[in-house]
Amino acid sequence: MTAKNWLLLAILSLLWGGSFFFIELALTGLPVMTIVWARVALAATVLGLALRVIGGAVPRGPAVWGALAVMGLLNNAIPFTLFVLAQGQITGSLAAILNATTPLFTVIVAHLATTDERVGPAKLAGLALGFGGVVVMLSGAEATGDLWAKLACLGAALSYGLGGVWGRRFRRMGVTPLPTAFGQLTCSTLMIAPVWLLIDRPWTLPLPGLTPVLAVAGMAVLSTALAYLIFFRILAAAGATNLALVTFLIPVSATLLGVGLLGETLRPEHLAGFGLIALGLLAIDGRLLRRPG
Repeated sequence: MTAKNWLLLAILSLLWGGSFFFIELALTGLPVMTIVWARVALAATVLGLALRVIGGAVPRGPAVWGALAVMGLLNNAIPFTLFVLAQGQITGSLAAILNATTPLFTVIVAHLATTDERVGPAKLAGLALGFGGVVVMLSGAEATGDLWAKLACLGAALSYGLGGVWGRRFRRMGVTPLPTAFGQLTCSTLMIAPVWLLIDRPWTLPLPGLTPVLAVAGMAVLSTALAYLIFFRILAAAGATNLALVTFLIPVSATLLGVGLLGETLRPEHLAGFGLIALGLLAIDGRLLRRPG
């Protein structure tokens, strides 16, 4: 990747790392589906306004909108819901560490679904290390709550991996990053709306406090709208596997926010597991282990 792409990757890690912090705050006054729907709906609105101001083209055609609907399901509706559900049981720091398995799933999906991102010996070793780290982290989980929350995070990471590979098609379709981000968020907003209305019955909810409202706003504008603009730009330029490396950086920012501002703690098996995942990602990346020549 170029230096510019690495800089964008670092910025994206800060934005997405902050989402775990925002979820913790939002859960103090809002139910799960309200948080998820408000996040995507507000983000879609922000990007729609950006399209109008900038003058970009709204995606057109059933094939494009069909692809955007799948992207909205894989990259928004499923993982956003699973992470908010999980953070009702575990800390945002731990959720972010489990999210670091996204590149592992992405490598497998890319190997099976593409011809230019295949698994070689280094990536195979990285997968073994990474999933060893997952086993270590799951070893300390209880049979209820904690375990299911961790599995939900892994399910979200798998969904992100599928979405990262699926999103490669938008460059071939000629859909630029801003319309792609707007389209997928619009689709996920429409998908989540009936579930939100059925489960949360928002008309019966008490008015939330300022903290959860600001948390959702920050999550929507910074960790979703702005983040996806950067996401699709990196995806188009550097590929799904390189983009997935952002999850190596996310736990750092998420843990600093969680420990520093929310008083969260991590157990030894969580740190050991993340260490193995980090080694696995280094092996998958490969470039950091090469001697300069």
